[in-house]
Amino acid sequence: MTAFRPKYVTFDCHGTLINYQMAEAARALYGEQLDEPRMQKFIRNFSAYRLDEIMGDWKPYAEVVHNAIERTCRANGVAFRPESAQWVYEQVPTWGPHPDVPEGLARVAREIPLVIISNAMNSQIHENVAKLGAPFHAVYTAEQANAYKPRFRAFEYMLDMLGCGPEDILHCSSSFRYDLMSAHDLGIKHKVWVNRGHEPANPYYGYTEIKDISGLPGVVGL
Repeated sequence: MTAFRPKYVTFDCHGTLINYQMAEAARALYGEQLDEPRMQKFIRNFSAYRLDEIMGDWKPYAEVVHNAIERTCRANGVAFRPESAQWVYEQVPTWGPHPDVPEGLARVAREIPLVIISNAMNSQIHENVAKLGAPFHAVYTAEQANAYKPRFRAFEYMLDMLGCGPEDILHCSSSFRYDLMSAHDLGIKHKVWVNRGHEPANPYYGYTEIKDISGLPGVVGL
């Protein structure tokens, strides 16, 4: 990708900017009960069930977490306690950014408005955003859009609120399944994959790869 100066740089938040610690939370709850191979399976299942839980009609994220942990426990022969799911949900707004994020974001924010579209609740997201160290033009949530990514409706809500088209933005995410596949299908040509090691590369979807947010200013010619 040659340097493209978008009207907005849009971001996934949790995982891409915020150090999303669901695996660590699962270990804190179940690590003493499961040996390492079973713990790894539990973490994989937990990730998969979270994705499955958001593919239908919108529901509160506390319910997503509750259902995903309950289903994961059932699949792995572990006793489920509702208070464990509530504890995980309450951890989300306490998590801060990856170390590379504040400086890289601040450099871009001086020239281009930044926007977040997040699979978060309104009551959660602003505590996370306050830790990012850069100003944001807008922060949109799945609760506002009435849909979670990867559903198109979440992205369409963001574009409608910004009053722009898919050709006007650069979308950044560490996830193909939640963001970049849908962005591709919606005609968002300019995409950045932040390779946090969450998923393997998939060049079919057309993106610029960076190892972390320190590489983002170069993508937009800053």
